[in-house]
Amino acid sequence: MPRPLSKLAPGWWDYTTLDADILADAARLTARDLPQLARPGFSVKIFDTVEEFYTAEALEYISAWKQASPGKPAGICGPIGPTEQLPLVARIVNAIGLKLEHAHFWGMDEWVLNGKSAPESHPLSFARCDKALCFNRLDKALRMPAENMHFPVGNPAAYTKSYEAVRCVLMQGGQGEVKHWAFNDPLPREGAYRLHPPTPAEYRALRTRRVRLHPVTITQNARTSGGGNVTLVPTEAMTVGPYETWKAEKVSIWHPGHHDNPFGMRLTALMISKRLADAAVPMSLLADHPNVQFNYLRSGIGSVAVVMH
Repeated sequence: MPRPLSKLAPGWWDYTTLDADILADAARLTARDLPQLARPGFSVKIFDTVEEFYTAEALEYISAWKQASPGKPAGICGPIGPTEQLPLVARIVNAIGLKLEHAHFWGMDEWVLNGKSAPESHPLSFARCDKALCFNRLDKALRMPAENMHFPVGNPAAYTKSYEAVRCVLMQGGQGEVKHWAFNDPLPREGAYRLHPPTPAEYRALRTRRVRLHPVTITQNARTSGGGNVTLVPTEAMTVGPYETWKAEKVSIWHPGHHDNPFGMRLTALMISKRLADAAVPMSLLADHPNVQFNYLRSGIGSVAVVMH
């Protein structure tokens, strides 16, 4: 049987093209069920307060950077979304006097405008946000060298090569409404993928690249970062790929509850837990990564119920 057309964007693949039984199973999950989805290689943590949630997220940076040494550089790949952890990272680094001379940082993605990566002068620039909220707040004596900060701009091959040269202790991310990490969106329903999405193996082979964004991703970024002004949001981006993601020793996904919705945060946990990898739900491909952790803010888990607003 052919898979159904997307209810969100008929010209694209996404989670609405899944088997209805999977969607129904995800909708039935309660907050109490989520920790029970853990298995070897997939852990689930729930934090009771906002303060604890973002502090724990910030401490992942510190833990990764403390492992860097002169002969063994190490670092973390981090997202824009969430961003609340970034000022905490700077405060902790300054408070403990952590020198970052051998530490590295990878930005996950960057917008593309007129065929080129958005400059840091653009109000939505991810590199601009990373620096304003974290790196420019570090004491000058503690800052990492500029060459140790890697952003997916310009030549993507150089960005990919940096993962070969430096140990990526952790890739941290959020989850978008189209069930992506970074901008690893589902692909358009065209060409070789008109009748079926890529196989998990095909999608996992994708490297850092320029991508077209799913319409849901554009709408979400307008909502979360632009006050709903869709015209401000680019339709293309550069993004870290699954290839580089699998170079990370651990992938840690943070769910505060305002990037994706209660249903989506359940669906991907279920699919990873049950190893239901499907490229229409890119986050589900992490079912095949050896070390994945989902982190939930309890107040953001919500419920999948009909409530009229």
